[in-house]
Amino acid sequence: MPEQTVALVAQLRHARVQGISDHLEFVHGKSFEAYSTTIRRHGLHVGVEVNAGAWVPAALEIDVDYYIVHCFDTDEDYEGVERLVETAKPVILAHPLFIGTDLDRVPSECLVELNNRYVWRSDWRAGFRDYLDRFRFVIGSDAHQPHWLNQNVARRVAAALGVKETILFES
Repeated sequence: MPEQTVALVAQLRHARVQGISDHLEFVHGKSFEAYSTTIRRHGLHVGVEVNAGAWVPAALEIDVDYYIVHCFDTDEDYEGVERLVETAKPVILAHPLFIGTDLDRVPSECLVELNNRYVWRSDWRAGFRDYLDRFRFVIGSDAHQPHWLNQNVARRVAAALGVKETILFES
């Protein structure tokens, strides 16, 4: 959303904001350098959201600190996730219950995002129950949602699941 500038997010520090990511297809090419420079200038880490199969080759060519991955239930996407994990940079699964990711097919090195926008659209108790000891969890907010300035729903779900938030980059 245009009014959600990097400067505004960095200034508000509405949560433990450690990084900002956008969909790779929107920042790929010449605009990536400006995107990355702006985020780093505000003391934040740079990430990209990657549709696992299709965009992994392009994601591997750019300098980011972490990946947020949309892993749909296809062999190509699971292979893409594995390629990103090989970089040793954090790989965060975005909306796995909502988009149908088979968590049994994902490397345990991945982190799972609890996100205000999508977590309530699934049976998160049943969906994550068998994976609480296998994965670490991060809490995210999603700029596409109306209430992007807080993470209350995601934090409530984390508390109900009994998971501790993983902080990727200490200040």
